[in-house]
Amino acid sequence: MAMTMMPESLSFAILAGFPPLVGLYAAFIMGLVTSVFGGRPGLISGGAGATAIVLIALMKSNGIEYVFAAVALAGIIQILVGLFKLGKLIRLVPQPVMYGFVNGLAVVIFMAQIEQFKTVVDGKTVWLSGEPLLIMAGLVALTIAVVLFFPKITKAVPPSLVAILVVFLIVLGFNIQTKTVSDIAAVAGGFPPFHMPDIPLNLHTLNIIFPYALIMAGVGLTEGLLTLNLVDEITGTRGNGNRECVAQGSANILNGFFFGMGGCPMIAQTLVNLSAGARARLSGIIASVTILLIILFGAPVIGRLPMAALTGVMIMVAFGTFEWISFRIFNKMPKQDVFVGILVAVITIFLHNLALAVLIGVIISALVFAWESAKRIRARKYTDENGIKHYEIYGPLFFGSVTAFNEKFDVLNDPAEVVIDFKDSRVADMSGIEALNKLTERYLKAGKKLHLRHLSEDCKTLLKNAGDVIDVNIDEDPVYPVAADR
Repeated sequence: MAMTMMPESLSFAILAGFPPLVGLYAAFIMGLVTSVFGGRPGLISGGAGATAIVLIALMKSNGIEYVFAAVALAGIIQILVGLFKLGKLIRLVPQPVMYGFVNGLAVVIFMAQIEQFKTVVDGKTVWLSGEPLLIMAGLVALTIAVVLFFPKITKAVPPSLVAILVVFLIVLGFNIQTKTVSDIAAVAGGFPPFHMPDIPLNLHTLNIIFPYALIMAGVGLTEGLLTLNLVDEITGTRGNGNRECVAQGSANILNGFFFGMGGCPMIAQTLVNLSAGARARLSGIIASVTILLIILFGAPVIGRLPMAALTGVMIMVAFGTFEWISFRIFNKMPKQDVFVGILVAVITIFLHNLALAVLIGVIISALVFAWESAKRIRARKYTDENGIKHYEIYGPLFFGSVTAFNEKFDVLNDPAEVVIDFKDSRVADMSGIEALNKLTERYLKAGKKLHLRHLSEDCKTLLKNAGDVIDVNIDEDPVYPVAADR
């Protein structure tokens, strides 16, 4: 497991502009804390790309000290989510939003690898050309080929690890000159040192880091709780989402004070762990400790890893992350869902703001749902043998359907007694209550009596709780003749 976590954590750290050790420290801290205290045995956490990408802009604008502070603050937010048991809010994220989120993330990861085909000459970033370009492209292609075809030989060993080893040995054996990890930054290190982020402690700093912390917390929890649900389905057991939120938050706080870039559960590594038969916490603990040992004693080897190998692995991570099934069901999805999925992907790609993308997607999906639900309200009308007119309402009465609801009634031409039957409907919110209040006033002014029948208990509770707005009384009430008859 450690060998599957390291390439991704290294690659994403370099992608975000962090020292490679920051990614490895994150893999160790996240993996250890969540394995011991998390809400789902078998779940693997580390320095994941979803959270690293969020911090790229902060790294470029304010530096790594602000990144550490944002990571710690994100951890505090995640702990609060767990303590207040808000993890269940993940259910509000529709499938089209998740398709857009994941696909956008995959494109961002892929586009970031293009930067590895550039170099700096005289202070300017230029594209590789000639022999360096051919070497880089050839090694990347070889890495991809190994990742694709090695599983046909055996699935006992992670193909990404084999690919990195093959490319590393070829570069070493033939003395090929190509960019390595040590060319990006030093990787020698010891045990994660304690470090207070060197930033001013004032409101200006909070204004800078809070948006990034909030986004990172949201992205990490989204990815984490979705991974937890996936593991629940695979194992047929149930994890504790709120406990996972607290564990993830605690790990991120430690990351902020021990030189880690933070992270969240990693879907691919979790699936590898489960496919190997791991169902307990020990596998994640051993993987994390192994990463620490590699940091302590394997820095010279890590520094000589070719960047081409990590680039190839990340390209395959991008292809594996992309939800290709979304293309197959594209023509079967409602147009509004297609629009939401594309919009979320576009925001993710161009703004690198995954939490904003998900939030906008959820809001639009909610508005679409409200609009569609509003169109479903209808009324069956008839007059019985006693001359009483009945309105049988179908569909929910809420803010979106109030206008259509009011249009169903002909107050002036209705008889002296009217019954509104809510057997197949319900009053859902304050707008529905206000609509009933105004309708009652219209019938009262017209000198007619109105009955409300078959209100569900929660509807009646809503009406009673809104006593200052509408009174629910018996038929004999001389002032406000609204009845709740069964």
